Amino acid sequence: MSLYADDVKASGANDPSVTSGLFSNSFAPSSAYSSAGTATSATSSVENEDGFQIGGALRYNIASEFYESDQVATDTYGTLDTWRINVDGQMSDLTLSFEYRFYPTFNTHFLKHGFIGYNFTDNLNMELGVNQVPFGNLAFNSHSWWFNLPYYFGLEDDHNMGIKFSYDASDDLNLMFAYYRQQDPAGPAYGMASFGGPGAGTYSYNVIPDEDGDLSSTGAPSSIQELNQFNVRAAYMVTPEIEIGASGQLQGIYNAVLDDTEYGHAIALHTDANFGLFNLKLQYINHDYAAKDDAGETLDRVQMGAYGDPYYGDGVAARGNTITAGLAYSHDVGWGPISNIQPYINYSWMTKDGELEVGGQTYDFEDTHMIVPGFMITAGGIFTYVDLAIGKNQPWLTDAFGTGLGAGHLDANGAPIPVEDLDWNMRFNINIGYYF
Repeated sequence: MSLYADDVKASGANDPSVTSGLFSNSFAPSSAYSSAGTATSATSSVENEDGFQIGGALRYNIASEFYESDQVATDTYGTLDTWRINVDGQMSDLTLSFEYRFYPTFNTHFLKHGFIGYNFTDNLNMELGVNQVPFGNLAFNSHSWWFNLPYYFGLEDDHNMGIKFSYDASDDLNLMFAYYRQQDPAGPAYGMASFGGPGAGTYSYNVIPDEDGDLSSTGAPSSIQELNQFNVRAAYMVTPEIEIGASGQLQGIYNAVLDDTEYGHAIALHTDANFGLFNLKLQYINHDYAAKDDAGETLDRVQMGAYGDPYYGDGVAARGNTITAGLAYSHDVGWGPISNIQPYINYSWMTKDGELEVGGQTYDFEDTHMIVPGFMITAGGIFTYVDLAIGKNQPWLTDAFGTGLGAGHLDANGAPIPVEDLDWNMRFNINIGYYF
């Protein structure tokens, strides 16, 4: 199954289809994308002139997979990644940003973001609609095409429906506050209409219903969805090149059968630092997706999904800690059309607080690891990622898609296999995208 990751992350910047002049030997910490006109949203940068810009992208993947089973000829393949349309505009202090994506091989399509913004002052702006949640390093906490692990459980480049404010309290301090009523609207999953969700036909990973009861200790279904979320983020520029910050999230998960909402949390400490031509991103996350099944029992695992597919059978550990680190080097070159080479390495490690009872014995959930060395090539409007994604209990790097972020891979008796006994699964991937 092919992974569809996301946007160009050259020089710590954003998507070239809507951001210009940032792809050079200077990295930009996340607070560089704050307040008036940009508001740290994933794709909200437009010129300070009235008018509209229309852009988009077309991307392809070339991949070779090395998972649990013996490799066969069809494990190396080429495929269409995505095509998409972007519209960004401004009229006086009113802004608009919209992106819609199509994933034909997943038989789904959806809104990535779409909001109306208003710049109250040079230091204060608002975004209303589907926008990027202000959590952790922005706009991305990674350099590779694959993101880091938090993306796969909704805590990197997450988008929800609500209202967000960004305020530059000083030249060095940016504050962000947001309220989200619900997840981003869902497109079709399994090719079937979703009527907006909750569902898996989204860009962001969200908590969604577990209709089969596979993730509950009671075997009861879980008629749950995200409802009422509050976010706050503070980022401080220690120097013009070093940002430190903290983020907090209070998240409601509503059970329709119980007609009750449980509130969990996520907190993050993060830094985004430039040292000459190097960029370093560090982050720690603690999360607790408080949720109950339809029988009223607290869940140790919750179902999550995106791109039209949930995490079959294993879900995501409701409670855990995740550490991420990424290092990149930006090097300008003059090799014909190639203007920049950016090598990088990203690492994620997730520990989990949960247990699985099998045959009268209790087993702890197993850790997840992900390592992605690679490099990005910039050649005009063409951006190419060359990655070797390596993982243990990574739900996209396995023959058993969706397994890993919950209890982990299971043995023949249904008990989690110790992570040290698992082989490293790998996928070599080249993503070629033309952005206009």
